[in-house]
Amino acid sequence: MNNKFHTYCKYLLASGMVSSVISCSNTRFLKEGQMLYTGAEVKIENDTISKQEKKDLQAGLEGNLRPKPNSTFLGLRPKLYFYNIAKEPKKDKGFNYWLKYKVGEKPVLLGDVDREFNKDIIENYSENKGYFNAKATYDTVAKNKKAKVIYTVRPGARYLIDGVKFQKDSTVVNQEIQNLTDRTLLKNGNPFDLDVIKSERERIDNRLKERGFYYFHPDNIIVQADSTVSKNHKVELNVKLKDNTPDLSTQQFSIDKVIVFPTYNIQDVKDGKYSIPMDKDSLSKYAFDDIYVIDPQHKFKPKIFDRALYFKKGDLYNRSNHNLTLNRLISLGVFKFVKNEFIVSDSLSHKFDAYYLLTPRQVQSLRLEALGRTNSANYAGSELNLNWTHRNFFKGAEQFKAAIFGAFDFQMGGAQDANNIFRAGGNVQLSIPRIVAPFRFHSSSEFVPRTNITLGYEFQNRTKYYTLNNFTGSFGYIWKENARKEHDLKVIDITLVSPANVTEEYRAKSAKNPAMQRIVDKQLIFGPTYSYTYTNTMLPKTNTIYYKGTLDLAGNITGLVTGANAKKDKQKEIFGIPFSQYVKIENDFRFYHKFTEKSSLATRFIGGIAYPYGNSEFIPFSKQFFSGGSNSIRAFRARTLGPGSFDPRTIDPGTYFDQSGDVKLELNAEYRANLYKFLNAAVFVDAGNIWLLRDDSTRPGAKFSKDFLNEIAVGAGVGLRLDFSILILRLDLAMPLRVPYYEKGDRWAFDRINFGDSNWRKDNLVLNIAIGYPF
Repeated sequence: MNNKFHTYCKYLLASGMVSSVISCSNTRFLKEGQMLYTGAEVKIENDTISKQEKKDLQAGLEGNLRPKPNSTFLGLRPKLYFYNIAKEPKKDKGFNYWLKYKVGEKPVLLGDVDREFNKDIIENYSENKGYFNAKATYDTVAKNKKAKVIYTVRPGARYLIDGVKFQKDSTVVNQEIQNLTDRTLLKNGNPFDLDVIKSERERIDNRLKERGFYYFHPDNIIVQADSTVSKNHKVELNVKLKDNTPDLSTQQFSIDKVIVFPTYNIQDVKDGKYSIPMDKDSLSKYAFDDIYVIDPQHKFKPKIFDRALYFKKGDLYNRSNHNLTLNRLISLGVFKFVKNEFIVSDSLSHKFDAYYLLTPRQVQSLRLEALGRTNSANYAGSELNLNWTHRNFFKGAEQFKAAIFGAFDFQMGGAQDANNIFRAGGNVQLSIPRIVAPFRFHSSSEFVPRTNITLGYEFQNRTKYYTLNNFTGSFGYIWKENARKEHDLKVIDITLVSPANVTEEYRAKSAKNPAMQRIVDKQLIFGPTYSYTYTNTMLPKTNTIYYKGTLDLAGNITGLVTGANAKKDKQKEIFGIPFSQYVKIENDFRFYHKFTEKSSLATRFIGGIAYPYGNSEFIPFSKQFFSGGSNSIRAFRARTLGPGSFDPRTIDPGTYFDQSGDVKLELNAEYRANLYKFLNAAVFVDAGNIWLLRDDSTRPGAKFSKDFLNEIAVGAGVGLRLDFSILILRLDLAMPLRVPYYEKGDRWAFDRINFGDSNWRKDNLVLNIAIGYPF
């Protein structure tokens, strides 16, 4: 007890000394007469308002005061300290410049504070929040070359709304405003608040934009406050149009002609006019239904614009259809720039023409990628990809992609050369910007739905073991409800795995291991798959989430119709191959919390289960779950963890075998911080495992049971990320903290950590090199 107390005292003493050194160091750099500004405090003297109102007012006032003092950490100002100790650089680069102006922070002095200006801010802000008679004073408290400013405000009673009037007359615009009063933000009994008044003006403007008032603006509305008609600190509001509101702003406009330039170029416009003749006779030859598509070279089918445009001739203008149309044109993926103009064509009838000026992207592109890689399974290798894209394949904004690739991976270490891998293949995809189906499908989303057709082939050779021919094909749809919600339905998703050249060596190794044998069995997998994705990570929020749920149904209807039952020796075949029948569900949930602009916390949970039935007793190897590696639990090499408490050290070291499972649980947490420009650091913890649904005599401890929590693996580590915008190179160094295949009661590995032991480092430190973030 005395030792602990002694240690605690030493810690407090050391902390105090460090704080004192840094604090004194910051003030000793000040010149004669200078004082370090440590911040401001606002005191509110008022006994008539509630504690919550006082708290809100104080927070709002302090948030508006300028300047802000130097940033602090645990009561210290380390950034200011680095600024002070760094020498003045001779150039705008180098270590001193980086330390002083990138890491460091210039001192904020009392002389930088305009106290009269802040006093005016306090009084104005208070009045904007309904405290009409607010008065403020200030005082400066200085000690040891440090100073803070104390502002005292006497806000008086807060004025409340007592009646809201909207201008009434026979004009169209005011009649429309009258129809919007039932949802007004200005409520009787609420405090007067200028921010709410501004929101009310924007609300009216937004609703009028939906009713044809294209040229209206929030500034056209004035809200007059009258405090003389009521007593007891009440105010009456009068909402009306300004007297100088332009006539154009008060008129409802409808669409006359809709004109599309799908091959627009800035050179087509001279002196503000289009070089292409726009008279009625010239336009007639470009007519398609109610729109005009100015495409003399017929590069695009006009019907794609008929589906994308939400304005038709005679429609009343509204902002929703305006934005919807622009977003759908962008999501076609074939235009680099999308511009829209409305030009008055009949001022008496209040009509304008809608012009869509579309600049095409490069129709075809060819990209060659050469990648070198090393992964945590001791594999090194390279990959070569050649990708060709055509963005207007049938002149209907169809995207056709074709790719061929070749790759090889070799296991580092001569004794394991039998595990070298060679892969080659290709795939094609046709993406059609509409739903191709025997039924009508209408989408009002701002994103164009797509029908995707894919075909692929991969040749995979594991030297001295086997060769696999993988054929894939799918037909399905992708559509978005909005920017946050996406659906991906593959009506049919087919995989055919055909083995070849299985060596006697592999057959001998797999004779006693059914799981290894299933890898080289012929596999036919077909059925629908569906995934739903929700994300708001693109929003500037402190907390954001990402969720993806996937449902994979293989052979379900076929198995039901044929009466397939593998357990009762009634396994059915198609073309001599038993088809797989299973249900697989996987959930991926991520939560992100932003501490500052340069630091955040990222977490992820993965939970999945695959259940075989009917025509299958086991899940196909390619559809099972795997654990370990650079995007999973990084303290364990790729696909070597699990299942359950199975000990992979019992496997013949000369045998290559990925560990797979039917159940997966995984949890990851990672703190991320920016160190300097492109250099980021991370500290992470990973936990999880995979399991089987059935006993496997060759892998004892692999079955999922009520004891699964005792079989969770835990790893932790640190990482560096080089973020070059177009490429993120990630290096993560991890070590195991809990190993599920150790003896029960001895699975935590803290007492085994020994960084000074080279053998321990070799066996436990795992370096993951990867592209992109793990989640």
